[in-house]
Amino acid sequence: MLTETQITELNAWIKDCCGTPEVLGHYLDLAVEMLFYVEQGTFEQQELQDVVTMLRGLKGILSSNT
Repeated sequence: MLTETQITELNAWIKDCCGTPEVLGHYLDLAVEMLFYVEQGTFEQQELQDVVTMLRGLKGILSSNT
C-alpha cells in the first residue's frame, strides 16, 4: 500500500511529468505496446525516451521508503 507521502509524490509527479492521468495512461499503454513491437523504425527515439523516463520516475516513487 502506498503511504500518504508516496501518494502526494505520485500526484505531483503525474502533474509534472504528464500533466494528467490520461496522458500517463497513454504512456503506459505505449510502454506495453513497445514491449511487444520494439524493432527498428517502429517508434521514434523520443517516444522511447519519454516512456523510459516516465517508467523510471514511477518506479522511483513506488519504491521509495518514505
